[in-house]
Amino acid sequence: MQGRFHYYEGYSLKDIVLPVRTLKLLGINTLIVTNAAGGVNTQFQVGDLMLITDHINFMGTNPLIGKNADDFGPRFNDMSKTYTPALREAAIRAAAVCGISLREGVYIACTGPSYETPAEIRAFRTLGADAVGMSTVPEVITAAHCSLRVLAISLITNMASGVLDKPLSGEEVIEIGNLKARELQRLVREIVHGL
Repeated sequence: MQGRFHYYEGYSLKDIVLPVRTLKLLGINTLIVTNAAGGVNTQFQVGDLMLITDHINFMGTNPLIGKNADDFGPRFNDMSKTYTPALREAAIRAAAVCGISLREGVYIACTGPSYETPAEIRAFRTLGADAVGMSTVPEVITAAHCSLRVLAISLITNMASGVLDKPLSGEEVIEIGNLKARELQRLVREIVHGL
């Protein structure tokens, strides 16, 4: 599957997570998710790849709100090992084989579409976030509900608001994404090959 729906585009969370539930119904048991993210961690640089070890849901909602879909999972699902340790280890091995530097960190999700303020980024850093974006968490929560194994990788396409003294640009995000796409594809291919 390529691409995704975003909450800020006006889609409901049910629409956003429908592809994950469809994959579950098709018998898929592993979900690899990638995203573009802003660097909150001041040690990160534009172009870094970050293996997501955990997330903070700052979207103000959850895709599991409402009647539980018992066929997919329990009403209250455990989120303590959402990002499958064995898949993270496979990603680290694959990165070494490819000669790709891979950072690890916590991803925080906001609704967007506006970028975060410098004050929000300082708060997110205090909360333990390393990268910020506007996607991924609804799909991952749903994947965990469906008992899917999950691996997620962020491409740091820009430094978050206030980290550098320059305005944020959607064009920069696209430009960096295009420049680093092949490296990310090579990494994902090697991860899949090693599974």
